[in-house]
Amino acid sequence: MMDRVCGRYVASSSRAVLADYFQIDETVDETLIEPEVTSFNVAPTDPVPAVAVASNGSRRLGLFRWGLIPSWAKSGTGAARMINARAETVRTLPAFRSAFARRRCLLPADGFYEWEKRPDGTKQPWLVHRADGAPMAFAGLWEVWRTPAGELLRTCSVITSTANALMAPIHDRMPVLIDPSDWEHWLDRNADDVDALHGLLVPADDRLLERYQVTTRVNSVRNNDPALLEPA
Repeated sequence: MMDRVCGRYVASSSRAVLADYFQIDETVDETLIEPEVTSFNVAPTDPVPAVAVASNGSRRLGLFRWGLIPSWAKSGTGAARMINARAETVRTLPAFRSAFARRRCLLPADGFYEWEKRPDGTKQPWLVHRADGAPMAFAGLWEVWRTPAGELLRTCSVITSTANALMAPIHDRMPVLIDPSDWEHWLDRNADDVDALHGLLVPADDRLLERYQVTTRVNSVRNNDPALLEPA
């Protein structure tokens, strides 16, 4: 179930920017949102912005914890291993199939990091972002898990696919990006055309993205500042 692509990403856009870009109906809901978090080095189990549709049909922006915990899990200790879900098996694996059927979300990102393995054994980090500077919309899944203390915890996972031509020299997989024209369909909790929904889980068009090398400072989660985005 673990797929260690997209293990770090950038979520630096303000809540106001995300609310406008993702056409949010509600940006404040005590059950979904916390004080604003801006991160240039999002890591597993961090709180991340997410766009989901509530039971009343409203599109909401909130913070979920990155690392999906199925509702039936007895503990949350494996969350860090559930940050990604493979598109090829998301419909069938017990940990993800229920969320894929009814709890799909968009995870806003301003870029994601990936590490290229070099012949000398070192790894060079790259930053991948949209060429037009707009936020990305990762295909995501979310779940609600009740902690031993009885609190409800909302968690999420990024769906990944095979790499496109831009990413292939660096890694064989990449996050799935949902096109704005497909947001409403992807977020619809009542959509039952599973094959059509699964058909959205394809590699992004190469022309949509750009990549460049960044400093190895990003290797440490303790480093979290705008300088991480500067070309190496």
